[in-house]
Amino acid sequence: MLWRISREMMASRCYKTTIRLMAAAPNLIHSEAPDHKRYFFTHLGLTERLLERCLGEALSAGGEFADLYFEAVTSMSLGMDEGIVKTAAQGISVGCGIRVLSGERTGFAYTDDLSPERLLKAARTAALIANGPQTQRVQGFTETSTPSLYPVAGATADAEVAAKLKLIERANKAARDFDPRITQVRASINDELRRILIAASDGTFASDTQPLARLNVSVIAKDATGSNGFGSTARGTSGGGGRIALDFFEGSKSPEHFAREAARTAILQLGAIAAPAGEMEVVLGPDWPGVLLHEAVGHGLEADFNRKKTSAFAGLIGQKVASPKVTVVDNGKMPGRRGSLNVDDEGNATQETVLIENGILRGYLSDKLSSRLMNMPNTGSGRRESYQAIPMPRMTNTYMLNGDDLPSDIIKSVKRGLYAVNFGGGQVDITSGKFVFTASEAYLIEDGVVTAPVKGATLIGNGPEALKYVSMVGNDLALDEGVGTCGKAGQSVPVGVGMPTTKLDRMTVGGTGH
Repeated sequence: MLWRISREMMASRCYKTTIRLMAAAPNLIHSEAPDHKRYFFTHLGLTERLLERCLGEALSAGGEFADLYFEAVTSMSLGMDEGIVKTAAQGISVGCGIRVLSGERTGFAYTDDLSPERLLKAARTAALIANGPQTQRVQGFTETSTPSLYPVAGATADAEVAAKLKLIERANKAARDFDPRITQVRASINDELRRILIAASDGTFASDTQPLARLNVSVIAKDATGSNGFGSTARGTSGGGGRIALDFFEGSKSPEHFAREAARTAILQLGAIAAPAGEMEVVLGPDWPGVLLHEAVGHGLEADFNRKKTSAFAGLIGQKVASPKVTVVDNGKMPGRRGSLNVDDEGNATQETVLIENGILRGYLSDKLSSRLMNMPNTGSGRRESYQAIPMPRMTNTYMLNGDDLPSDIIKSVKRGLYAVNFGGGQVDITSGKFVFTASEAYLIEDGVVTAPVKGATLIGNGPEALKYVSMVGNDLALDEGVGTCGKAGQSVPVGVGMPTTKLDRMTVGGTGH
């Protein structure tokens, strides 16, 4: 199957639900409990006794493990088009997903009604789906210590609508002021505050409050002086964010910064020539080109694909899968990053996981199920889109570590090739490792000098093979601006990508030029 990661604006979704408020048992609300746990007890009426009853019901038909995933999300989106606010939505989503594992079989049910009756019914439903021969008792809860990788107080979700509206107004003005050939501007800001609580039969008890925000700018540029008499049209996009407070957009990552970057890209494409085609040297720029690493390698290193032996990397731990210059890590502990999490969606602390070290495959990204079935460490990589979905191994922030080469020396080493600075997205076949990526900003390299911008360039290759041709790695590692959204099995989650300037001695480039 083909998974995609995209920088395009995600469609906002608005949920409506009725929340039943119940009195919490006073003796179960501990004064030292973090705010995110107290929210579920005081506002949604949960008690530890109710959680134990639900887990007991979930294991009543047999099973080795059961967990409860409670979620409460408030979200807002504002969109401006042609200088007019055309979209404004505010949403609330509350519910619980209940999972039971028996061998490789999973029983799952969810409800948006958190009354004891509906929760117990959902638990019984999951139990009957996954019924197995083994019955496991519910262990006493041990609370996971939650780090603090991102702000909760002052998060964008708490900001006034007027403050958010001002941000997209500034972006709209900056893009239009950049060049008179910018004819259309769209700007939007989307944010959410997600509260989660996880309780499991193995004693897991964890909670977190997760802010997330993203500002996007998309423009269209038109040049009426084209040789065909109709002129040319080009698009440009930019954006950024993360698990941040609103003042993030008042520094170097301002609305003006993203607007000018979108406009610059569009204007650049107006004068671009057709990309050449054929096998050639390719230099990947720092930052967002890490999306190629995410797609071509990252998905293939998720444990579920390797457990089912559908990944090109299955059975290759300890073997050489890339150039000795390549070291790839997945790190969910980076403060404020879009892909970071204090705890994953199974209640485990996230961590930094070395996937490929000096070209040698060291491990996979795993969740509780894959960890148990494959007898491997749990890397805290269990993620889900919402309470309506089951967790699976997913990436967080995935990037290649720095090398020793100067970026300028990398460019100088290329006789004729392509310099790919930015990508619009891509796709990969997990089983074969084959990928196709479209470059949204790329240039020719001729005799060691970056020359003309090109359009219509695609990079075509095989992930495990492509990394073997890495001959130079720069010392300028950068992560993306905070725009990545990764899709897998119908679920989308926020992620980060990154890499330093990297040279591949061989790669197939698709284009219509010479």
